[in-house]
Amino acid sequence: MDGSALPYFLMAWLDPSLLALTALGTLAGVYIGAIPGLSVTMAVSILISFTFAWDVNEALALMAGVFCGGVYGGSRTAILLNIPGAPSAIATVLDGFPLAQRGEAGRAIGVSTVVSVIGGMMGVVALAVAAPAISEFALMFAPRDYLLLAVIGLLLVGSLSGESLAKGVFAGALGVLIGMVGMDPLTAEQRFTFSQVSLLGGIPYVAAMIGFFGVAEALVQLHQLDAKPIRQKVDRIVPSWDVVKRYIPLSIRSSAIGVVIGALPGTGGDIASLMAYDHAKRSVKKPSRPFGDGAYEGLVAPESANNAAIGGAYIPMLTLGLPGDAVTAVIIGALFIHGLRPGPMLMIETPHLFWFTVGNLTLANLFTLVFGLTGIRVFAKMVECPRAILVPLIIVLSVVGTYAIQNSVIDIYWMLAFGVLGYFMKIYGYQVGPVILGVILGPLMDVSYRRAMLSVRDDPSAFALELLTHPISLVLTLFVVLLLARQTPAWAAVQSRLGRWRAGHGTGGSA
Repeated sequence: MDGSALPYFLMAWLDPSLLALTALGTLAGVYIGAIPGLSVTMAVSILISFTFAWDVNEALALMAGVFCGGVYGGSRTAILLNIPGAPSAIATVLDGFPLAQRGEAGRAIGVSTVVSVIGGMMGVVALAVAAPAISEFALMFAPRDYLLLAVIGLLLVGSLSGESLAKGVFAGALGVLIGMVGMDPLTAEQRFTFSQVSLLGGIPYVAAMIGFFGVAEALVQLHQLDAKPIRQKVDRIVPSWDVVKRYIPLSIRSSAIGVVIGALPGTGGDIASLMAYDHAKRSVKKPSRPFGDGAYEGLVAPESANNAAIGGAYIPMLTLGLPGDAVTAVIIGALFIHGLRPGPMLMIETPHLFWFTVGNLTLANLFTLVFGLTGIRVFAKMVECPRAILVPLIIVLSVVGTYAIQNSVIDIYWMLAFGVLGYFMKIYGYQVGPVILGVILGPLMDVSYRRAMLSVRDDPSAFALELLTHPISLVLTLFVVLLLARQTPAWAAVQSRLGRWRAGHGTGGSA
């Protein structure tokens, strides 16, 4: 940053009105993100109607605060109630809720807050330092590469499916099927609508998410109404430096994943958090507990990645005029309303706006740390409620959150139906996480595959050749093959032999 950029960077810090708007937006975002159904995208969309007459800096300050606070806020209900407040918190559920069941909700929220801010700051640094380079790299991704990225995401069900990969694949395929309902995005033809007008817009994935996670969990809890509530340890919310230092390497690696995935137009924190979680499972040799049973590493990785993806999503928005995710797509609309054109010329014509955004996001992350470490004791009391009170509360929150999406009673019916289906899946050992992953990635995979085939005039051999002759496609293809190979009995046999060889040569302890 040169001397001419510093005043614009500090503008959000030194102007009292901008400082107050960033703080207000972050505080509101934390609690909006914590309420299932009230998405950050919806909140930022509503803000446009209130801020179109404001100064552009004031509007961007408020939106950035809501964005940062909202992505973090989704982790609170994910940890306390097993309901991800936002899609980017789906992976947080996997180890966050088991930590609350162990009575460690306070410490879990404290750790997630700190690593979220670390991830957010790394995203801002990437935005400030490497925006042109990362945006050029993201622009190199072709439709076939997005297809491979979606396939990799679906193959990660191996990390989310418990002991049975077959059950995980089935759950992921079910999610893809749900995501295909509605109008074809390329031809506008109806798919799986059964001539029902209400299905033309598809099934809202938030309704499916709340049903599979919220209602299904509430129904499972009915079997344990007499169980005593677990008292949460909230005596020490702020984690010690030793604890933070232990997880910084994983947080940095996960943040790097979040920045790169966030910078890919059309992706977002949900995919980034799932990939970071899978990375943690494969790279951490000695987790604090087994993954899925309350491993802090399973909390650190997704929370670092989804917050780092914020800075990553701003990169293509400001440098190329392409939205990194749904929220930045809305912010692009806000910039157009204010007479600005996001893209390569924005950096030349209005460089002050770029550095103001960097300073504003930095401030929003600091406010996330402040507001994230407050109110935890009140939130933790939710878990200590008797199940006879907590279960109806979860149902009510689920109904309200689902209705708030489109003010539609039909969405509530979908949510309840998915809740019942999720209940039976849980009873018979199926994980619901892969279903939501399939709902999110299915449409991306569908559109990317068809665009890739159109680019080669529906020639399968030419499509296969492109997978092997383009560097990015080749790397992603090899990664897909590796993921498939890791699930085979032959891979397990090789790993077992390698383990015995290491043990025989005295290297087993270092592993």
